[in-house]
Amino acid sequence: MKLLLIEDEADLATEIKNYLISNDVSCEWACDVESALEKLDLFEYDCVLLDLSLPDGTGMFVLEHLKKLARPEGVIITSAKDSLESRLKGLQLGADDYLIKPFHLAELLARTQALFRRKHFLGSNIMALHEIEVDLMAKSVSVSGQQIDVTKKEFELLLYLVANKNRILSKSSLAEHLSGDMAYMLDNHDFVYTHIKNLKRKLIQAGANDYIKTVYGLGYQWVM
Repeated sequence: MKLLLIEDEADLATEIKNYLISNDVSCEWACDVESALEKLDLFEYDCVLLDLSLPDGTGMFVLEHLKKLARPEGVIITSAKDSLESRLKGLQLGADDYLIKPFHLAELLARTQALFRRKHFLGSNIMALHEIEVDLMAKSVSVSGQQIDVTKKEFELLLYLVANKNRILSKSSLAEHLSGDMAYMLDNHDFVYTHIKNLKRKLIQAGANDYIKTVYGLGYQWVM
């Protein structure tokens, strides 16, 4: 899961980011409206954690921007404002959840995971893909009941491909999802091919059909 944290309190942002990364969530940080809009215009995320009080504007403006663009990111507002008016406005503008500060980091993680499941996997922790079964909480993959050994990157790659089923994903998009927003600074994205090749090999060797298709010159897609 790749997440954008929009938060102006540096200490809190560092605490949240470190906690999410320690729980296998790729987390990028924006400290104000300007940098948030720049990142949202350049990159895609699974979830946005949005503070309402920002130094150069309001998080509601970011939410309105996302709504105009019809972006698919799930949005969780994190705010010290506990008024009914603020919560209703956020939800009406398209936010999926509203979390009052201060909050426990474990609850924040649980809410982002629940939102990710709702958005992509009908709210279930277990994802059945014909002979392939993926356990989102255990981070495990099995083929016809036989568990296979996948790396953290291969698991994230599988989820991203499946969440975008039948959509062609460019190598740069995959690199960005696996390595964060700084992927564009890498000399090349050959590591994506390596992860794709290894994931395909492990699934096929375990008896799965080959659902990962190469679209030459464009990228890869999960076809099922």
